[in-house]
Amino acid sequence: MRIGTMVADPAGPDALAKLTEQLRSAADDGFASAWMSNIFGLEALTALAVAGREVPRIEFGTAVVPTYPRHPAVLAQQALTAALALDGRLALGIGLSHKIVIEDMYGYSFDRPARHMREYLSILLPLLDGQPAGFDGESLHAHIGLSVPAQGRVPVLLAAMAPQMLRLAGGRTDGTVLWMTGPATVRDYVVPTITAAAAAAGREQPRVVCVLPVCVSDDPQAARDRANHVFAIYGQLPSYRAMLDREGAAGPGDIAVTGSEDQVTEQIEALAAAGVTDFVAGEYGAGDDQARTRDLLKALISSGSTAG
Repeated sequence: MRIGTMVADPAGPDALAKLTEQLRSAADDGFASAWMSNIFGLEALTALAVAGREVPRIEFGTAVVPTYPRHPAVLAQQALTAALALDGRLALGIGLSHKIVIEDMYGYSFDRPARHMREYLSILLPLLDGQPAGFDGESLHAHIGLSVPAQGRVPVLLAAMAPQMLRLAGGRTDGTVLWMTGPATVRDYVVPTITAAAAAAGREQPRVVCVLPVCVSDDPQAARDRANHVFAIYGQLPSYRAMLDREGAAGPGDIAVTGSEDQVTEQIEALAAAGVTDFVAGEYGAGDDQARTRDLLKALISSGSTAG
């Protein structure tokens, strides 16, 4: 199992310089990958293409780019361009987002989201593979080719929680990016569903990128309380709420990876045993806890104890 980290979305006029510092720190600390969300701050693909160009070796991923606001041909063009800037070290994580964002903020219909994603992939995937797209669906249409120079293949990872989306991820993409999905749910639901779908489609074993809050602390209850505060919105959004309910978790703090160094190590190793291919740490501690968390992650990377 590879270990990556989420980077914070920096603010201010020097935001891109701050992002470069975060990415360089992640690379220097040995992380296999660095992932960036795409919410209301910096646009993730553009930011990674600019800031990541100065940082060698490490893979960069989006977790995730919402599909509705961008035509799939536009996203393919942007992703290929970003991959070119990053020497092919881009993993394109995409997702539906949420009804409150897509309908209430952007003004698009969130009706039949699984249909939307099936049609979206029918245009996006051939274009990323250097082929023209010719598709007429119920909600999306495209007859277009792109001439962006390819820098290797851009893997696509689909944020998937509902069964239809997991089967779509396994059957047509390179895997999934998870957030707010606890270890039992990953082991008993996500990995079996996506793996079976990939096998049925004759595809390789899918990547399962599992992002969870992480904090090494001598006061795990305080760390869980902090997670409940920092990530409160994710206990309310329906898709994440469904995953928390499946886990039997009252809130984000109940699935945070926290405790002593040994306890956090045990929890991360359990994810590897459950079939997670990429564990991505959402580091959220402060002060000494923050330093201890990063030191433990570096030690795990160095020791290779989460090889799975």
